[in-house]
Amino acid sequence: MPDMNTPRWTPSVTVAAIVQSEQLPRRYLLVEEHTPEGLKLNNPAGHLEPGEGPEQGVVREALEETACVFSPSALLGVYLSRFQRPASGEDVTYLRFAYLGRCGAPDPTRALDSGIVRTLWLTLDEVREAAAAGRLRSPLVLRCLEDAEAGRRHGLDAVTVDASLLAPEIKR
Repeated sequence: MPDMNTPRWTPSVTVAAIVQSEQLPRRYLLVEEHTPEGLKLNNPAGHLEPGEGPEQGVVREALEETACVFSPSALLGVYLSRFQRPASGEDVTYLRFAYLGRCGAPDPTRALDSGIVRTLWLTLDEVREAAAAGRLRSPLVLRCLEDAEAGRRHGLDAVTVDASLLAPEIKR
């Protein structure tokens, strides 16, 4: 039984948009972003916000980071990873909900989120090369693309968001 004075482990919940091009060779939408470890490549992704379900969060994050409206078609998977920041020693466990879907054209009037340098479309081989060069923000960037390429899919109904998330019940 855990000690009551021990802080509860709380993973950081994130969402990621996995977007494949329709033409061959298939390309994947990525963002190039500033991180404490330098310029890295990532799927359009970010942290889930309070009162938001994962599907809502991934639509919001994709819009903020790519200026494109993302329409999820499937849950690709739920992933756990751990990251230890080299400079500070910060130790974070991420719980990632990755969604496969399509994006509309970018809205030219929308600015990209702070820290995002640009969007780009890369083949799976180009992402593998970037991984080998240490350019990916997380090993989950490549893992999600490989799972998408392998045909992994789950229905959007695999994740249930209870109404209490949007309007918490008041206990009296």
